[in-house]
Amino acid sequence: MKYTEDIISEVVNEAYQNGDVQFEIKTDRCALIVIDMQDEFVKPEWTSSWIPEATRQVPKIRKLIDYCRSKDVPVIYTAFKDTHLFKDRPKTGELMPNRYPQLGNDPSWFKDVKVWHELAPQKDEIVIYKPSYGAFYDTPLETILKNLEKDTIIICGTLTNYCCGTTARQGYERGFKVIFGSDVTATDNPAMQEPELQVLRKGFAKVMDLEKIIESLR
Repeated sequence: MKYTEDIISEVVNEAYQNGDVQFEIKTDRCALIVIDMQDEFVKPEWTSSWIPEATRQVPKIRKLIDYCRSKDVPVIYTAFKDTHLFKDRPKTGELMPNRYPQLGNDPSWFKDVKVWHELAPQKDEIVIYKPSYGAFYDTPLETILKNLEKDTIIICGTLTNYCCGTTARQGYERGFKVIFGSDVTATDNPAMQEPELQVLRKGFAKVMDLEKIIESLR
């Protein structure tokens, strides 16, 4: 077979658009990871880090959380927080242009971190405070999942192309099966949602919408 540019382009585009990793979804092996649905990102007009689309996703994420609870799928939350005097995070983080200094800063942000009240964890659910984008970076998440005997993670929350996408990549690299919610994740720029889903679909995760995730857990 001659691998022409047209042939390569066709199969590459198909993988981005319609790729579907083939693995069996076993409900008793799944855990739901709710990424950073905290006041700093969800509470309208409170911080310069507010993600309006994350606020709009709350009802769908709540539906997914409730369904997972009904199926005894563990729900694990993450939140970004001022931890260890900022000494536990990538040193170049403060240099990135996502801090928006022109919008000002409040020292109370990311201190007393709370998950948005409509999605609040139950008393027996774990909240992991993380120092950077991915939920596996310098946290006990991998150990927790192994102790729970879970090999499949379902990802929802915000930001699709930062904390959620990085967690998906880190999970993949650690041997976990990754399910990524296409309509229960949110970006700060809607134009970035589909490009990130395409990359994840091709190389890192099974990308599914809410209803398909719920159907797969039945």
